[in-house]
Amino acid sequence: MNVIIIGDGKVGFTLAEQLSYDESNAVTIIDKNANALRHTMERLDVRCLKGNGASAEVLKNAGIEEADLLIAATSMDEMNMVCALTGKTLGARQTIARIRDPEYANEVDRLKEVFGLSMVINPEQALAGEIVKMLEYPNAAQVEMFAKGRVELLEIPVAEGGGLAYMSMRRIAKRISRDILIGAVLRDGAAIIPKGDFLLLPGDKIYVLGRHARVSAFCRKIGIKQDKMHDVMLVGGGRVAYYLAHYLDEIGVKVKVVEQDSARCQLLAELLPRAVIIAGDGSDESVLMEEQLSEMDGFAALTGMDEENLMAALIAERAGVPRTVAKINRQNYIDILGAKGVKNLVSPKEITVNYILRYVRGLKNAVGNPVDALYRIVDDQLEAIEIYVEHPVRILDIPLKKLDIADNVLVAVIVRGNTVIIPHGDDSVQLHDRVILFAARGMEIANLDDILLPVLDDTLGEELPL
Repeated sequence: MNVIIIGDGKVGFTLAEQLSYDESNAVTIIDKNANALRHTMERLDVRCLKGNGASAEVLKNAGIEEADLLIAATSMDEMNMVCALTGKTLGARQTIARIRDPEYANEVDRLKEVFGLSMVINPEQALAGEIVKMLEYPNAAQVEMFAKGRVELLEIPVAEGGGLAYMSMRRIAKRISRDILIGAVLRDGAAIIPKGDFLLLPGDKIYVLGRHARVSAFCRKIGIKQDKMHDVMLVGGGRVAYYLAHYLDEIGVKVKVVEQDSARCQLLAELLPRAVIIAGDGSDESVLMEEQLSEMDGFAALTGMDEENLMAALIAERAGVPRTVAKINRQNYIDILGAKGVKNLVSPKEITVNYILRYVRGLKNAVGNPVDALYRIVDDQLEAIEIYVEHPVRILDIPLKKLDIADNVLVAVIVRGNTVIIPHGDDSVQLHDRVILFAARGMEIANLDDILLPVLDDTLGEELPL
């Protein structure tokens, strides 16, 4: 793919770094800052171009006419919109813009239409969504959402003496639930797509798919306690806190925000009328304890200072808060503290990069039917792929049991309208379904028919086209 990135900051550099690992990508990065570009040239095998990314001349010099994707990731929302619009006008096939201002949050669809955007990424809003999942599922190592939030993917460890150890897939479906699917298992570092007689062992990690209510019921049945949150405290009243408080309010959680700046407190009180806003120093243990920290079900430290967030999260853990999260901007902190067992550290930059890379992977894996999401799971060994069936393909309306599906592919979930189907042999894919597949990494799925085994000519021993 030919990719142009505008903005050589932390996000732009990380995107260029990740995309350049794949030799099939040709990456060009544009920025006005010569020093930033020099730093990038010394470290990455990408083309660097000094200039204004909104300039038609600069974009033409970057090869915009042949660009498969333009990513506008400068620090200014309006600049990103203009860059994307100019790039689209000059021939870029797909455009992505980073837009952070909360005032634009409810206008995403209109912005996409007006500026020709393929995707809008709001780092703070995306981070808030990830934190909600961490708070809701403290026992799950990984949580992903498919089909616009209607399907969840959870990574859950299998413990000795737990409800799943030494059970087969068939027995789990019969005794526990047929409404969820264990789509993959990680055992001794190897990814496995399990069959009906596959037996789970202690130490395995399973990847469970299903509707939220069904997955929650499954977790309860196997002994994973999912206590409902009632009260959550947030330290820091920035954009992430605003989005997170809004999300928590929507699911019926009471929110208390501790913020030092009095003007920001006044604004938050207007924006979040049901939240309790406290003017105070969130890194001061006495302030947190006065606000009943020990009675909270969840806690998130979201200030602009990594050290303060870490200290606040440690105070919350010591106070007995069962769910704690700290926002960290410096990757080396995450690496060091993660290695020491500190849990639930989140990075706005990493979330932004992962969201965009997920979209890029989808573009590279889809031709006939668009891939709406592509996730690397099971230690990056498998891909969970969501495909919207927009055009007719050969496998439509044929029961799955009659299809010769490749061993390294699993049709995991079918979403038909508002109905989530855990497919069995008699189920089939229909036009306008959303289909979630588990597939071995590197398997090229450009069309749903690619999940089928090739047909062999018995006389010649050659593969025939499907």
